[in-house]
Order: sequence, then structure tokens, then C-alpha cells
Amino acid sequence: MRRAGAIISEAAAAIQFAVPDHSRPLSFAEIFGRSVPAEVDLGCGDGAFLTALAEEHPERNYLGIEKLFGRIRTGCKRIERAELTNARLIRADFAQVVASLLPAESIHVFHIMFPDPWPKRRHQQRRVVTPELFGSIEKALVSKGVLHVVTDEREYYQHVLKILKGTPLFESTSIPEESLPRSTFEQRFIDAGDPIYRVRLRKLPDPRKGFASQ
Repeated sequence: MRRAGAIISEAAAAIQFAVPDHSRPLSFAEIFGRSVPAEVDLGCGDGAFLTALAEEHPERNYLGIEKLFGRIRTGCKRIERAELTNARLIRADFAQVVASLLPAESIHVFHIMFPDPWPKRRHQQRRVVTPELFGSIEKALVSKGVLHVVTDEREYYQHVLKILKGTPLFESTSIPEESLPRSTFEQRFIDAGDPIYRVRLRKLPDPRKGFASQ
């Protein structure tokens, strides 16, 4: 028997992609039925940001990865209402997906929007933004692909910058703030007058590939 409030239409349920084989990389042609530039929202929450991006850019594919069932359900309903065919969700730990399931040089943009800052020192090992995650993201990004991190916590922002100092994989870049939609969390923080900190990075071309990658 289904729990009250857990009912979801077949169309919305189809938006959640079930990984058929965890031993091989994901196929975006299989997920979306086409091969075009792809963006990934890591920890996509209720899908508001992902849905807005997919509506604005029908020429791209958008994959959201979220661990919590309730947020996945809300995101599926949101995508269904917008009648989008270029947005899909996976329920999983995104660090594992990036490390093991995304093909090398397959993603044009990664978004990490307001990750849990775990401010207490004893909890900081739970933070998702780590040197290991940055390494996995770099492998999955195409040359000159972009990583976009947003947080409302200054200390977490400094945590991200500290990680960057130890890696030669990225360079800072700029994306016009108005070019991106606002997530549910971002709008909430803006309404409360809280500061927003942004890190925008571009993957450096691999020098071993010579001028062909420039």
C-alpha cells in the first residue's frame, strides 16, 4: 500500500532515471535519447534551479543528482509540469556518481548550489566539496568546461578557495549573475538579506594535448 502523499504519476516517475548497470559509465544518449551538451546539478534539491535551466536552454541536456527521496519526488513533479524532455533526475550520492558513472570529458557545466556547510568542526568531514570531488569533476568536464559553486556561508566559501589553492586543474572565470536562474535556497537567502558567495571555475586545457585542445 502506498503512503499518503507518495503517489506520483507515471510521467513524473519516468523522469527519474534508474541506473541499469553500476559497472559502466552512464550513456546520455540512453538517458535523453539524444547527444547534445550536458550540464549536471549536484545535489539538485527540489529541482527548481534545474527545471529553470532546462526551460531556458532546450538545446542542452540537464541531469540532476539528489539523494533524498522527497526532493526527487518534488523535482520529478516540477519537471513534469513544465513538460520538459531535456531534464532527468538520478537518486544517488552525487560524489559516487561523479567518481564512477560519468564518462570522461562528457559534461559542459557542473553546478553545486548551496551544499550543506556542516559548520561544526566535528562534522566537517561530511562536507561534499573535497579535493577528491574536484578531481572527479575535472575528469568528467570537457576542456574549458565550467564548475559553478554557490554558498551562503563565508567559511564554506573560504573552504572551497583553500581547496583550489592546492589544485592546478581550474582557473577562475566569470558568468554574468543574471544569466542563471535562482534556486529555492538562493531566493530564500536573498529575501532574508543574506550574502551569497560564488565560485566559478573553468577547466584548464590539458597541455599534453597540445594546441589542439586550445
